[in-house]
Amino acid sequence: MSHPSIAVLDELIGGLAVGGARRRQLGMVRQELTAALEQDRLPRQARKDLPQLLDAAVLRHYIRVAETGALRTRLVNGEKPPTSEPTNAARLVCLEILRREAGLPALTIGVAGPVALRPVPQDEQLRALRRRLHRDVCTAQSPGQARFIAVLGVMLDTRARAGELVVQRICHLSGDGRSMDVLRRPQHGTDTPARRETIPLSPLSRAALDRWLPIRAELTESLEGSAKALWVSLAHNHAGTLHDDGSYTRRRQGMPLQQRGLIRSYNSGRHRYGLADLLPPKIEQLRRALERNTATD
Repeated sequence: MSHPSIAVLDELIGGLAVGGARRRQLGMVRQELTAALEQDRLPRQARKDLPQLLDAAVLRHYIRVAETGALRTRLVNGEKPPTSEPTNAARLVCLEILRREAGLPALTIGVAGPVALRPVPQDEQLRALRRRLHRDVCTAQSPGQARFIAVLGVMLDTRARAGELVVQRICHLSGDGRSMDVLRRPQHGTDTPARRETIPLSPLSRAALDRWLPIRAELTESLEGSAKALWVSLAHNHAGTLHDDGSYTRRRQGMPLQQRGLIRSYNSGRHRYGLADLLPPKIEQLRRALERNTATD
């Protein structure tokens, strides 16, 4: 679908005197903006003309969405991971160029460059987290809490990323439930091939999975495809497909959990189950803390 604002953007980019690398980066931004418009992630007025497309508030929202990887045009190992920090920095530079060439003032969303990583939990905090989960695993009050503890237990053992967790299947568990296969996926589209690791599971993970697996079996009882997924949804939700009448495509409970759903459940679970003092705000902070521990063992 062609939008007037994108047509003008094409003319502007075509007239820029930039090198090949920068032109490819500008092309990436153009593709992302087009995808954001077609997915209705930006206001409809942004389709009409270039100043509205390059409006500062519109671009701030676009940047947040783009950094999640949702606007990628190609999958990386079957998913859309967040974009890398160099890509995020190049995106900001391109937007500054486009706004300058369009006669608009500079953005006030920060300068491109290295981004400081969020702090990670320290060793004592991780030990306290394990003690708390050991206490809670036998008293989980809901399917959500049972799944939450099982996900955390597996993550503590495997150091898996969110994208690696959501592709786990029942067949990745060993027959005796004492180990799990994890497919390590390279980040940001590198040429490093995926590799499979078999990792022993702790008593915590085994106990948590013993609680979760019967719940999961009930949720997937009538869904043949979901019977393979280790992590599944707990309630009806929508697939993100918006129809003309404002309704969404509905997905029933027991469907394979998607990466965004896993991250949302982590974010809400920290508070819902009283773990905000032990779990960092972002699931990636927890994973980096676990990687740090492995590196220093």
